[in-house]
Amino acid sequence: MSANIEFILLKLKVLPEKPGVYQFYDKNDKILYVGKAKNLKKRVSSYFNKNQENGKTRVLVNKIVDIKYLVVDTELDALLLENNLIKKYQPKYNIQLKDDKTYPWICIKKEPFPRVFTTRRLIKDGSKYFGPYPSVKVVNTLLSLIRDIYPLRSCALDLSASKIAEKKHKVCLEYHLGNCKGGCEGYETEEKYKTYISDIEHIVKGNLGAVIRSLKGFMNNHAANLQFEEAQAIKNKIEVIERYKAKSTVVSPTIHEVDVITVLDDEKSAYVNYLVINNGAIIHGYTVEVNKKLEESTSDIIGFVLPEMRTRFESSSKEVLISKEIDIELKGVSFFSPQRGDKKALIDLSERNTRFYRLEKRKRENLKNPERHTERILEQIRVDFRLTDTPVHIECFDNSNLQGTNAVSACVVFKNGRPSKRDYRHFNIKTVVGPDDFASMEEAVFRRYQRMLDEGHSLPQLIVVDGGKGQLSSSLLALDRLGLRGEIAIVGIAKRLEEIFFPGDRLPIYIDKRSESLKVIQYLRNEAHRFGITHHRNKRSKEFVESELTEIIGVGLKTQESLMLSFKTIGNIKTASLESLSSVIGPSKAKIVAYYFSLQKEI
Repeated sequence: MSANIEFILLKLKVLPEKPGVYQFYDKNDKILYVGKAKNLKKRVSSYFNKNQENGKTRVLVNKIVDIKYLVVDTELDALLLENNLIKKYQPKYNIQLKDDKTYPWICIKKEPFPRVFTTRRLIKDGSKYFGPYPSVKVVNTLLSLIRDIYPLRSCALDLSASKIAEKKHKVCLEYHLGNCKGGCEGYETEEKYKTYISDIEHIVKGNLGAVIRSLKGFMNNHAANLQFEEAQAIKNKIEVIERYKAKSTVVSPTIHEVDVITVLDDEKSAYVNYLVINNGAIIHGYTVEVNKKLEESTSDIIGFVLPEMRTRFESSSKEVLISKEIDIELKGVSFFSPQRGDKKALIDLSERNTRFYRLEKRKRENLKNPERHTERILEQIRVDFRLTDTPVHIECFDNSNLQGTNAVSACVVFKNGRPSKRDYRHFNIKTVVGPDDFASMEEAVFRRYQRMLDEGHSLPQLIVVDGGKGQLSSSLLALDRLGLRGEIAIVGIAKRLEEIFFPGDRLPIYIDKRSESLKVIQYLRNEAHRFGITHHRNKRSKEFVESELTEIIGVGLKTQESLMLSFKTIGNIKTASLESLSSVIGPSKAKIVAYYFSLQKEI
């Protein structure tokens, strides 16, 4: 198998199962083909997983040496982006759009009593444009919905205040049909009409919450007045609006010539995504990895990458969108960090592609060299948890008890980032009376490392205790008694907010929820909980089996367990009243148990 085929097959394994646009490149780094996909992994893999019947497709596949992609939110976004890239690059194997038609937009005209209509021409006259949409059918469906809900005018009359005051116009058939409120003769105020336009802007932008709440109010009013047909009609409209996503994050008419650049940092590398927006459309998308030599900041990385990208893609944009403020200056370029709106959506899209690029790279590394993948994760744990040594050996403790009974602790062991189940241990708590989680933790930690010291085993580089400050403090007391404090790093992890507690720190820290190091620690904690609960259940069941209750004919294991959970001891069950027993296991079983123990007394 050639090196190039191996590279392609490896890339196919790590493609995301997301909508997006893919690009095939030849050996000269020229785009051969641009395609869209609802599922990138399935669609791109289909070119290589079967024998192509079409001759041109076979030739195309044989020429592919690299695959690149951009992830987007929806299939509509993929369709629009594909169109833009085909127009830009005109790849050899794509069907060319000979008429070069543009997609339709929805226009809200800048005028008194604004009209709402579809157009293919964007005129800079202050009007608002929304789209583009993949077909006229989609636009007409949306406009039909809007006109069913709101009484908009369809005429092109000049409805300025002076014309209305001079009585220049007369109402038309649309007014008499109820489709228009007659603003031309002053039957409706412009302020009232603007409330319709405000709702319509929310609908076409995808900000549907306020509109839906308003429509539900109308629907409830109709229902209260027993106007069920009208209420059902509005309900149908609400369902259509809720299903429809009218906003595209790929293209926006309000954005003309800008660049977008985002950075995702690792310990040794930075991943940079760069987008070029021209006339409201993405015409370039590129992600690159930068090897860090020192402690380069985001500003340093952008200052290094951005000029090269702008030169490579011949960008002359005067505005560059970034995710957060940076300390850098480029002649003739202003940097802007948007917090909302269309520009923020482009930042989000860029960051999403950066994350997918890093994820793809890590998956490839894991498939090619699992040991290197493990080393990277352990190194990240070392950094996140302030360790001096790489945590090749990690142990985690968790306690289990049932209202103070059958207290046990579990210790699970991870070596090289993976469970080492033969090293798992559980402890039946011996010195603690009652439900004392802190004392139980101290006993388990002390017994574990006392034995390891006695038997000469190597100690872990990191101990994790399931719990907050209390459990951590108790574990530190055990290490103090053994003279190991300072020899082993130890942290506590609290379940509610995944807070990490360090010895001596008053406040916890919070590790990024997407961090691989936190996921390993969570896996470790969950494994300790599972192992502890399993042992606790087995111990509890064993006690039930060994009790006098097993001698009672007609009382099964579940009934025995219910009795022990409620009364704690056999003695309490013997002295319990029939009413107490009935409240736990029902009257028929209670009579059996009470009768059995009454016979025992007679004997």
